[in-house]
Amino acid sequence: MSMLERARPELVAFAPYASARRAGFDARVRLDANESPWDSADDGCTDAGLNRYPQPQPDALRARLAALYGVDAASLWLGRGSDEAIDLLLRAFCRAGRDNVVAFAPTFGMYRVGAALQGAAFRTLALSADDGFALDTDRLLALADDDTKLVIVCSPNNPSGTLYHGDALERLARALDGRALLLVDEAYVEFAGVASASALLARHSNVAVLRTLSKAHALAGARVGALLAHPEVVDLVARIAAPYPLPSGSVRAASAALEPATLARTRARIATLVAERERIAVALAVAGGVRTVWPSAGNFLLVRFADAREAFARLLGAGILVRDFSAQPGLANCLRITIGRPDENDALLAALGGARR
Repeated sequence: MSMLERARPELVAFAPYASARRAGFDARVRLDANESPWDSADDGCTDAGLNRYPQPQPDALRARLAALYGVDAASLWLGRGSDEAIDLLLRAFCRAGRDNVVAFAPTFGMYRVGAALQGAAFRTLALSADDGFALDTDRLLALADDDTKLVIVCSPNNPSGTLYHGDALERLARALDGRALLLVDEAYVEFAGVASASALLARHSNVAVLRTLSKAHALAGARVGALLAHPEVVDLVARIAAPYPLPSGSVRAASAALEPATLARTRARIATLVAERERIAVALAVAGGVRTVWPSAGNFLLVRFADAREAFARLLGAGILVRDFSAQPGLANCLRITIGRPDENDALLAALGGARR
């Protein structure tokens, strides 16, 4: 079954805006897009070519990312981080006031926000911190009905760091075949040491995977992300997206990040962060005021303190900012700590060294 049968029918037939660059023509003199004929680089700007609109989907970057992620270029769409793909998938598949989205909690908050903006109900399976945020796929599937359009799994999960992969994802994809799109958010998968869920695309047309250059590739400010999915889903998303999702500067930054030397450096930095993650987890587990440090497959740790407010204030007083998740259900007194450089991590441990049990 084609996933387009589960998309909003009025969008399946949607004709995209015919932007100047979408036509695909090229010429020495461009008088088609009402751009300025003067390159800002002529006025001393260090970034050339900003007077021209970029390609809607830059071919070279798309091909290089497709090779990196092990998919065909036709199965990849480039957008502004993962957030834009989340928003567009919700818009493409969910009818306001009727359809719903299934996920678990705690997880990345933009899923709920995106569903609310689209007018779709957001159903969640509460995961328990007591059993390490284990996922019961049967209970998750029980939340889905005929109006469920997306089931979202963040893996490694934010903020718990829990990894959900292998047989669990295969089972979800098979059970949701012809019913809903299984969206696997892999923003942190580079830190997990496991194969991407993108391998599922060859077997299941109802699977989509999110990847980003924001985390492991150190390009959060460039806002470059990728949706990996069946070509017809990619085409649908491309047709309802903004005409020019990625600025030229972001395309250049992403292309530079994919050069062999830069990729080698990135892999070395990932290895450093993974080693630091384990070092900090061990140190925090015996630190005063710490109750629980959950295993993490991301570049962060979820930590429960005896008094998270006191720990947060102690860190902030030392010039260190972490994320307080205490207000989320089941995460009382929990802080999420991103793994930094070794010297930054040393400062974190030093600031917490005087915490009392």
